Amino acid sequence: MKTRIKELRAKYDLTQEELALKVGVRRETIVFLEKGKYNPSLKLAYDISRVLRSRIEDVFVFDGD
Repeated sequence: MKTRIKELRAKYDLTQEELALKVGVRRETIVFLEKGKYNPSLKLAYDISRVLRSRIEDVFVFDGD
């Protein structure tokens, strides 16, 4: 899965650590999400999208695999 987390974090001037704190995960989780090496739960995807003021489908690009 691809994400636009890094791009959207930059738009809102958030560090990985700040985003992690806002959604209740470790910074490493954000790192793995940005690299496409971790699939988030629906709740985490929702929380990240809310913080980044975007729709889930605009943050997470599901490639069908």
